[in-house]
Amino acid sequence: MKDLIKVGVLGSGTMGSGIAQVAAQAGHQVALVDINAEALEKAKNSLYKIMMRLVEKGTWSEQFANEAFGRIDFSVDMNDFAGCEMIIEAIVENIEVKHAVFSKMESIVGENCILASNTSSLSIASIGSVLKNPNRIIGVHFFNPAPLMPLVEIIPAVQTSDEVTQVTRELVDSWKKVTVLAKDTPGFIVNRVARPFYGEALRIYEEGMADFATIDWAMTELGGFRMGPFTLMDYIGNDVNYTVTETVFAAFYYDPRYKPSFTQKRHSEAGYLGRKSGRGYYNYAEGVEMPEPIKDIATGEQIKERILVMLMNEAIDALFLNIASKEDIDLAMTKGVNYPKGLLQWANEMGLGNVLAKLENLFQEYGEDRYRPSPLLRRMVKSGSTF
Repeated sequence: MKDLIKVGVLGSGTMGSGIAQVAAQAGHQVALVDINAEALEKAKNSLYKIMMRLVEKGTWSEQFANEAFGRIDFSVDMNDFAGCEMIIEAIVENIEVKHAVFSKMESIVGENCILASNTSSLSIASIGSVLKNPNRIIGVHFFNPAPLMPLVEIIPAVQTSDEVTQVTRELVDSWKKVTVLAKDTPGFIVNRVARPFYGEALRIYEEGMADFATIDWAMTELGGFRMGPFTLMDYIGNDVNYTVTETVFAAFYYDPRYKPSFTQKRHSEAGYLGRKSGRGYYNYAEGVEMPEPIKDIATGEQIKERILVMLMNEAIDALFLNIASKEDIDLAMTKGVNYPKGLLQWANEMGLGNVLAKLENLFQEYGEDRYRPSPLLRRMVKSGSTF
């Protein structure tokens, strides 16, 4: 199958060109289309450099790199999607723009061509609503950088046929990716479950319990996470992370659990976007020393546990609402955002009774809905069961 399919990718930004590389190195002919000729040329040069670097490192042979690069056709014309059996859209997160391009793509391709979106925050059902044959729509959400990150979330919409879901998952699996199946709800698995990693860290800072560096230290040194929440937000970009938070909050009908933070909003408004702007929660200017954390173990443990039980509760609630299977939820968090353990497995290890007690203490102390324990957690503690 993988040798026969011609794959289209719309959008030549970091994500689009990364997806094109993944498909090309898996043996597919790829049409990479971007109406912006300058962006397309930049992507072409960048992809060539990336592939040559893999040759220098000894990861690829020169022949393999040249063949993979040769399989990518760079074009400014969407008509070059003709003959594609799957197209993955990776453009701006704007529903009107997506509606326009999906209608156009459908008019170019054959009736069996699968039309996929790499959206991280928009409804797949809504994107597919403009199609004459909405059975062919599906979400295929890669993580950045696409060639390196193993996880891909596969998101069928209510209109998607079972066959399209199966073919898409098998195809992406053949690209040596780890696929998980997610329900078409805001944030899918990863962006939904990960919200408290940022939100609760910001809340702890706003309460004056600890500064950015201390919270990051608690989560990396005591929690085992690769990056602390503030380092990670600076890496992602405060503008991007805040927009996702705001989008998820609105999409969940303003559920308090996903409420954005004024601290992040103000940093974003001030242009403190993180590494890309030279300043975020930390100052990345040359010669500026990073602040030292206050390495108080008792405070650190308190920070770690508070963020962790919030993450666990979110993962448990995702299972409660059938967003994904327990296996896929844990797989998504370890392979998609490099968590040290799957959150459901981690909750078992901490003891579900302990997780519930910590959440109930927070709920009682604050009286806020954001701390309400998942009904599934209460049921499991009551019945003495585990994940």
